[in-house]
Amino acid sequence: MNHEKNMLPALNQALKAFYADEVPVGAVLFSESGRILSSAHNMTITCSDPTAHAEIIALRSASKIIKNYRLLNTSLYVTIEPCIMCMGAIIHARVSRVIFGAPDPKWGAAGSLYDFPSDLRMNHQPVIISGICEEESKKLIQDFFRSKRKLAARKKSDYQSKQY
Repeated sequence: MNHEKNMLPALNQALKAFYADEVPVGAVLFSESGRILSSAHNMTITCSDPTAHAEIIALRSASKIIKNYRLLNTSLYVTIEPCIMCMGAIIHARVSRVIFGAPDPKWGAAGSLYDFPSDLRMNHQPVIISGICEEESKKLIQDFFRSKRKLAARKKSDYQSKQY
């Protein structure tokens, strides 16, 4: 498998999230044969749904397509390390491999903050491959939050300059 090539659709999904003013995370689920089963980006704000992470949406879509909640022999490419909720869903779905771009030291559950896949108490341990297109993934998320901070600072400045 060419991990960099397979990460490109996930990066494109993350870019869609960026332009939709969602946290730019993209995910693509591949079948064992290398066919894309589903792709998604974060939609928590759009859907007013705290579970509408890219990974969850991709898992749900693929499960509907194959008519099975078990996504055996699949590979999930995601731009940012999955969080606790997403890693739990990935383990329940029996995804074989998770390939991600940048680590998430604040929420990551695939080795950064928590390491669910290495916990032998879990009934499934997906293989984790990290650092694929890491710089591109990291840049998207950093640019997004940088723009949010600039906008907030501008609004604060505008507000403070007003006189009543």
